Amino acid sequence: MANQGLFSAAKSMKSVKLKFRIPYFTEWGQSLLVCGSEPTLGSWNVKKGLLLSPVHQDDQLIWTATISVPCQFSCGYRYYVVDDAKNVLRWEMGNERRLSIPHLLPEGHTLELHDLWQTGADALLFRSAFKDVIFCKNSTFNIDRPEAILHDELVQQESILVRFKICCPNVQEGTSVYVIGSSTKLGNWKVQDGLKLHYTGEYIWEAYCVIPRGDFPIRYKYCKYGKNGCFSLEVGSTRELSVNSSKSQSQYIFLSDGMLREMPWRGCGVAVPMFSVRSEDDIGVGEFLDLKLLVDWAVESGFHLVQLLPINDTSVHRMWWDSYPYSSLSVFALHPLYLRLQALSKNLPEDVKSEIRNAKERLDGKDVDYEATMATKLSIAKKVFMQEKDLILNSSSFHNFFSENEDWLKPYAAFCFLRDFFETSDHSQWGCFSNYSKDKLEKLVSKDALHYDTICFHYYNQFHLHLQLSEAAEYARAKGVVLKGDLPIGVDRNSVDTWVYPTLFRMNTSTGAPPDYFAKNGQNWGFPTYNWEEMSKDNYGWWRARLTQMGKYFTAYRIDHILGFFRIWELPDHAMTGLIGKFRPSIPLSQEELEREGIWDFDRLTRPYVRKEFLQENFGDSWILIAANFFKEYLDRYEFKEECNTEKKIAAKVHSCAEKSLLPESEDKIRCDLFDLLKNIVLIRDPEHDKSFYPRFNLEDTSSFRDLDDHSKNVLKRLYYDYYFHRQDKLWQQNALKTLPALLNSSDMLACGEDLGLIPACVHPVMQELGLIGLRIQRMPSEPDLEFGIPSQYSYMTVCAPSCHDCSTLRAWWEEDEERRHRFFKSVIGSDDLPPSQCVPDLAHLIIRQHIESPSMWAIFPLQDLLALKEEYMTRPATEETINDPTNPKHYWRYRVHVTMESLIKDKELKTTIKDLIQGSGRSYPHIGEAERQLSRETAALALGKQ
Repeated sequence: MANQGLFSAAKSMKSVKLKFRIPYFTEWGQSLLVCGSEPTLGSWNVKKGLLLSPVHQDDQLIWTATISVPCQFSCGYRYYVVDDAKNVLRWEMGNERRLSIPHLLPEGHTLELHDLWQTGADALLFRSAFKDVIFCKNSTFNIDRPEAILHDELVQQESILVRFKICCPNVQEGTSVYVIGSSTKLGNWKVQDGLKLHYTGEYIWEAYCVIPRGDFPIRYKYCKYGKNGCFSLEVGSTRELSVNSSKSQSQYIFLSDGMLREMPWRGCGVAVPMFSVRSEDDIGVGEFLDLKLLVDWAVESGFHLVQLLPINDTSVHRMWWDSYPYSSLSVFALHPLYLRLQALSKNLPEDVKSEIRNAKERLDGKDVDYEATMATKLSIAKKVFMQEKDLILNSSSFHNFFSENEDWLKPYAAFCFLRDFFETSDHSQWGCFSNYSKDKLEKLVSKDALHYDTICFHYYNQFHLHLQLSEAAEYARAKGVVLKGDLPIGVDRNSVDTWVYPTLFRMNTSTGAPPDYFAKNGQNWGFPTYNWEEMSKDNYGWWRARLTQMGKYFTAYRIDHILGFFRIWELPDHAMTGLIGKFRPSIPLSQEELEREGIWDFDRLTRPYVRKEFLQENFGDSWILIAANFFKEYLDRYEFKEECNTEKKIAAKVHSCAEKSLLPESEDKIRCDLFDLLKNIVLIRDPEHDKSFYPRFNLEDTSSFRDLDDHSKNVLKRLYYDYYFHRQDKLWQQNALKTLPALLNSSDMLACGEDLGLIPACVHPVMQELGLIGLRIQRMPSEPDLEFGIPSQYSYMTVCAPSCHDCSTLRAWWEEDEERRHRFFKSVIGSDDLPPSQCVPDLAHLIIRQHIESPSMWAIFPLQDLLALKEEYMTRPATEETINDPTNPKHYWRYRVHVTMESLIKDKELKTTIKDLIQGSGRSYPHIGEAERQLSRETAALALGKQ
């Protein structure tokens, strides 16, 4: 027998109707769906979400759906774009929406939710760069949650209750937010009589208003109104709310009007590598605590942001090669190079103080001496550690640090010990320790081990690096300055991460970039590519942990080579240069497909095409000697011998011949010429699938291609263009939409993507969808028909800069090419005059002003370019200011600013010049007084907490 009690309970359950309404234009085959935390909305299972129905209303496509829910219903929800099978094609960005039905809403009535789609740009203002730094003053507003007052006479009065809701992050202290409009309830457009909104937290302002039905349709706008009478009305068209004349129309409408429409916030920043900073206290290299000086200078110059290069430990080789900051030994550990020795203890012995003074004087050179500085710092730190290890290692603060970080800290310390013991970071050479296991790790870090002090020394260094960087990061935040880090695209193949997580990497491959502005022959970075399939099994936990760690110090970050999250340029591990690669993932050309097109001689197309005349042209009279050592004759052509059929094999054999004085010319020239012949191919055969092929980049430049018949040329040109510019778009889009959201959702940091190089068509739409800020460098325009970018035409969702660390500075670039600077002077400056031969301060001022006045969200300038504003700082040759040379895989990263931060802080003239530029551009700049007061409050709170 049925349980009658259940039916009677269900019958008596009070309910209301909930109507979702959102305008959104879709493409054919797409629908809108709402999914939420409660079972009626699918419990976050999109397949079980509520489909909406479309209806055209004026020039909008409105999607609606109505469901019955219990009174006092509450949930979180979000809108999705889906296909016919409810597969997610797109989702709105930002925080999930929250709904709580007022408890006084009468039973049986309908509550209409008028929502607007949340874009990626909307979500940015909830990132920590804005929430915790730039707009953190909003947290001083008292949170007031206005409750709707629902009267019985509401129906009798034929009125409608409307909840107005707007997101407005940038509200100065003493300012209120109002809604004014055509109804008397909204002040008849008079702000003094308008409806004042209440701050409800998370930048949200809202208020309830009972409006007579006869006042509809109402037209309205939001505005800000200060105590001083300063009035700011939102820009754009007037908002409108219409209702049906029918009495069946809902009498309760909750508006969610998105963002208050005002001039978008724009700020400026300065970029400088940590190692390049110079101060009066550092020892041979910039140190984390120097960031406090850099922040002071930034604030006083009008900057809201300080950008660094990667700061992770790169001590793979224990030599100057480790100066390359993008080759991480550990993606979690900080670099001991940036340790401030004087801050290790308040009780440094006199001999240690003397040693520090001598080291400061000895290492205070024009450039960073990486090896000497590292050796000195580790040596002195070891002495302090031996004196204070018991005090530090037994402290509660160290125990807290250790417990929060032991998952990466133990493997890192063990790795460093084994690296030094075996004198190599190549963990394949570590015998029984080559294969990582937790049992082996615990033995290595055991307190009973003879080398336990060595293990603890690495703990100790990381603890102090954490304290010092945390202090600098908190100082920046309190001063209203965003500290922006850098997320490298790869890790060193001999790193802690490849040792601990070998399945996450494709160790038989190498990453790089195809030919571009930076390198005509491509780049080979040497990092193993990622095994994305394996990483996805735990929802990219390794990546999420990296971002969580970065978020402890930074409020924004740059994603290095963001194209790698769409596809990566993959090279075989035997390659040394970056040309003979393929994109991973990508859809290859199949043998069947090529044969249908009349292409069948695959050996001819995939093997190096070497003829006798090529050898004679490259090596002259010595061609016979080269042929005898490196080639074997094959029909009418030559083939590389087995012992020299890869770049690494060629390099080894050429070096061996050079040592025996068997080479007719320099080792470098012979090697490069042989590399060119090795790369003289048209197709690359997939080493894992021998019936799959990839067109060689710039295949038309090869003599192998030029010697083909016309039919083959035409077919291969067409397939080449399709492979690189059309065939992969959907695949790469899907790949990015799997990986990038995992990164973006794992921290609150503001994310910027370095999107330079060969940009697939799918990249910018995906970045826009996800709210990722792109990069624009004037000399590397994304428009193919421009030689120089036009800053005034950049989109808002960008960072603009005249140069970056991967190219020459503004001064050096100006001096490199006389004809180019003539073209720049004419097309960008708009002058037919003879341009100066050097980038004089007036010229630097003009170029910097162009960038500051651009629509870009951020204008970020390398410190070297800012120093070009004053002749006093231009005494050093411009070429010495370059940070990186991408064409040189063994470049020494050692540039140091030639002026101390203390001197720059005292330079009122330079600070005034920069600040005047910023203030005249409409960009935001820090208010020093407010920042100082905020810092004082933070310091007092911190001191109180310690007490």
